[in-house]
Amino acid sequence: MEARLASDVWVRAYLRRLELANIPAYVTARGDATSGAVLVKCATLDGAAVLWTRGYDLASGERRWSEMARGPEAEIDLHVKKQRGFDPDLWVIEIEARDGRTLLDEDGLA
Repeated sequence: MEARLASDVWVRAYLRRLELANIPAYVTARGDATSGAVLVKCATLDGAAVLWTRGYDLASGERRWSEMARGPEAEIDLHVKKQRGFDPDLWVIEIEARDGRTLLDEDGLA
């Protein structure tokens, strides 16, 4: 069984990596410190956004980030609101990056 970081520890580490890469990011919803799931919203500052979620890949046995939704930022915000309604322990991180860079594909962030 794979060891997992507490959600608040992972969020702090992720925000620090984004800061080091000069990518503005904010926690817009705080979830459960220990086991809250995390959504990452990347606003490209042109009215569009992409929403990422982390899940378990049954084929590889690894945790991976996958695109949950893409479209106008207002629609993505509604999607986030709906998800928070289902899961109040959910963390939401918002990134502002014209190029859509999230760093989620880098080692250590899965």
